[in-house]
Amino acid sequence: MLLVVCALVSVAAEVFAADSLVGLHSAQVMSQSMPWIAQEAGLFRKYDLDFRLVFISSSPVATAATLNGDAEIALTGAIGNVRAYVQGFTDLVFVGGVKNFLTHSIVAKPEIKRPEDLKGKKIAVGRFGGNTHYFTIQALKKFGMDASKDIQTIQTGGGPETLAALFAGNVDAAGLVAPGDAAAVNRGFVYVINGFDLRIPYSATQFVTLRSVLNKRGPVIGRFMRVMAESATILHTDKTFVYKVLGKYLRVTDTNVLDSAYQSEIRALERRLEIREAALQASLDEIAPLDPRAKIIKPQELIDRRYLVELDKSGIFDK
Repeated sequence: MLLVVCALVSVAAEVFAADSLVGLHSAQVMSQSMPWIAQEAGLFRKYDLDFRLVFISSSPVATAATLNGDAEIALTGAIGNVRAYVQGFTDLVFVGGVKNFLTHSIVAKPEIKRPEDLKGKKIAVGRFGGNTHYFTIQALKKFGMDASKDIQTIQTGGGPETLAALFAGNVDAAGLVAPGDAAAVNRGFVYVINGFDLRIPYSATQFVTLRSVLNKRGPVIGRFMRVMAESATILHTDKTFVYKVLGKYLRVTDTNVLDSAYQSEIRALERRLEIREAALQASLDEIAPLDPRAKIIKPQELIDRRYLVELDKSGIFDK
């Protein structure tokens, strides 16, 4: 009986040793899949983290949730956080990066052959002010067009909704990211603008938290970042496992779609979780015309590299 009690006490001690942590992500895409990979690989348990992931389908709304203390770490696009920082919420800080340039594409009905053919057409994006909207604006600009005049932009709410609008024929084209673009092409739609080729600098997916959270729970966030480092390694080296995870969480079972999405997207994802200052500068430049305060802020002011330095010294990225 004593042995049984001791065993139960030991198990209870292990359970209570796990630190709870709430995180959020703002898009159901491959670049934000590392928490899913970690969950399926048992990495949170390995590092004694009781982690709960919340989905909020908008970077600005995700930023508000972070500032309100609803989540302690976020995996999201930078624009909402950078805008809040410019407005004075300097407690926000970036601690790691996943994707520092846009790989969205514009796919369209087969009769639309060239970027110029998009003039006067309806193009779906997730949310106004979000990554797909920004990409559409910048991509059209590269081809001499003004998104505010030359097209009709339709807000759908998110990637799955954008894909549904395209399939239903409600729009002529759509701004999509992997695996949504591959799914559309698999249904007969065509690439009109390939975002990977444009390599538009942008903080598409970053890890963001609060400086006050780092002060209170620095070691816990450090363990989370170590989990993400191991997840990044899996993401870049174990396609079979990654496909299973993406299939489960994105409900995509077509191997051809998954493979096409993976091959196009993986080249843009940071294996060492690096944050590129040029990507954050792009967000500041986007905000500056409406808020001049963005002009005097330097990207490095928004970054805390403590965990990236620790991870690099540990050699975890080289294993």
